[in-house]
Amino acid sequence: MSETHKKRISDYEPIVGEDAIREINDLASSLSGKSCKHINSTKEGGGVAEILHNLVPLFRDAGIRAEWDVITGNDAFFKVTKNFHNALQGGEIELTEEVKRIHQAVNEENAKHISTEGFDFIVNHDPQPAPLVNFLKQKGQPWFWRCHIDASKPNPILWKYLSENFVNKHDAMIVSMESYKQKNVNIPQYVIQPSIDPLSEKNGELSEQAMEKKLAEYEIDPDVPIITQVSRFDKWKDPKGVLDAFMIAKRSHPDCQLILVGNMASDDPEGQMIYDSIAGECGGPDVKLITRTDNVLVNALQRKSRVILQKSLREGFGLTVSEALWKGTPVIGGNVGGIPLQVIDGVNGYLVNNVDETADRIGRLLENPELARKMGAAGREHVRKNFLITRNLRDYLRMFLRHSQKSG
Repeated sequence: MSETHKKRISDYEPIVGEDAIREINDLASSLSGKSCKHINSTKEGGGVAEILHNLVPLFRDAGIRAEWDVITGNDAFFKVTKNFHNALQGGEIELTEEVKRIHQAVNEENAKHISTEGFDFIVNHDPQPAPLVNFLKQKGQPWFWRCHIDASKPNPILWKYLSENFVNKHDAMIVSMESYKQKNVNIPQYVIQPSIDPLSEKNGELSEQAMEKKLAEYEIDPDVPIITQVSRFDKWKDPKGVLDAFMIAKRSHPDCQLILVGNMASDDPEGQMIYDSIAGECGGPDVKLITRTDNVLVNALQRKSRVILQKSLREGFGLTVSEALWKGTPVIGGNVGGIPLQVIDGVNGYLVNNVDETADRIGRLLENPELARKMGAAGREHVRKNFLITRNLRDYLRMFLRHSQKSG
């Protein structure tokens, strides 16, 4: 079972207000004594693990016994599921019988070590542990398949395999956007957008001294305008496009630097390959690649950067966007997936469709610090209203209550 730190819902009242906290407590009182278990494929690295680290303790504070289990797998399994991830976003896939066997056999083995007995609700995250529903589902126990991926146009071969064998055997499906709902599923579909925790180490307030100390630790000069992208080294995050846009912008704004920060998730075997390809193209001291997991560094960079990029080509949601906006920094993001929900073009940042547009918007923000400040302020308020962890908790409680009443 993955460990999480103790947090209290009441701690968020100064940020989200008394009414939001009261609604959560009212919902929680109707679910008093219930229990839930979350299951995913990685304890560290990526947005899913980060959300669960922050969300599970709040379930507990709400009076719900909450646990979180992480499945294990070999290299072959994670290569298969990475291909699933790409195919859910529209990529090609060779779905052989051996691929299916690997996917299901690893889950069958994990089922021997994971217990769902006695839990009122099970939330099964993404394709990796999806087959567990066939091995662990108890009679009358609601299971929810939570898809964090941009599945607006999934590869039909893969989707047929997932939906027929696993997804439709759950009691409901959860997606991050209305456009990710699927037409050929026979279970209810809920939209629950991801969230950030404003009180976490990554998003909490930092003093100027602490920020400068952290940047100095990584030999980052705070006096040279910083442009940053925080994301896994993944082709869909387009680090090559980020590098190209930076080099174009640098022609007219030579006094700037690019920082690419990305951890290596244990369930993403392509990360090292993408990192190596980008590292091979970086020349000079103006581009820095960082792979250490350091939440304080991310916090400092998102606050001290003049521009935050999230130039994704596909994006399930992109929580790094909300992280940066929460800190009052404008974001230039790819016009895909969940990014347009967070970035309001021309208000709190810019939506872009290619490298040239990205370079142009970088230049605008570097040239106009006052515009950047106004956009950042608008971004923080947009996140406060829509993308904080208390709203995420509320949405889960509403869904659990609905299914508790159905089964009761």
